[in-house]
Amino acid sequence: MILVVGGLGLALAGCGLTSELFRSRDRLVAEPQVCVPQRFEVYFADSEARLTESARQAIGLTAAKLNGCDIRRVEVTGLSDARGGGAANQSLSERRALAVADALKAAGWPAPVFTVEAVGETGSVTDSGAREPMRRRTEVLVEAAPRR
Repeated sequence: MILVVGGLGLALAGCGLTSELFRSRDRLVAEPQVCVPQRFEVYFADSEARLTESARQAIGLTAAKLNGCDIRRVEVTGLSDARGGGAANQSLSERRALAVADALKAAGWPAPVFTVEAVGETGSVTDSGAREPMRRRTEVLVEAAPRR
């Protein structure tokens, strides 16, 4: 677009070429890439390893979103807060990680690509000694790529 002011032709920033370069919406709008590495978290109730309905929905949505991708690797890490003893927290974080991995496998993800680990309460206490409820979760890292 060129604006004529007092006999001078002035081009508005970025507008002079827009009509020529982007005649089609396809050149302006691109679908976001789905089959790329992703990270998501699944949260649990205090002292629980059972998936909540929200957790099941999050897992289902992620599995559906990545349907059609080549799932190359999935790392599932279970965590817990500092409440309870070390052995109990380790066991709890293991059960959380397995619950999430099993749900993803049930959604059709390939079992051989899973790495499941648990870190228990490691790092769950803040400097002030307060318990950290955000540690009641499982972290999932997914290496996904487009199918070839």
